[in-house]
Amino acid sequence: MAAWTWRFEKTDGAEVQPAVQPEEFTTQGDAESWIGEYWKDLMEGGADQVRLFEDGTEIYGPMSLHGEDAAPSQP
Repeated sequence: MAAWTWRFEKTDGAEVQPAVQPEEFTTQGDAESWIGEYWKDLMEGGADQVRLFEDGTEIYGPMSLHGEDAAPSQP
């Protein structure tokens, strides 16, 4: 089973420890739902951007946590 994980970074790409510790996700949708819920806490904790990985392979990123387009919109 695939493991989906986030990498948390400053704007220069340096890795930072997340303010909210994520789990390993079993689907991309679960990982994206989680980031949609916690992106503000992560940004306030010092992360500027994130990258999504599946089993160590980068799927996309960096995705900024700043601005209106930072995370999936919440209802």
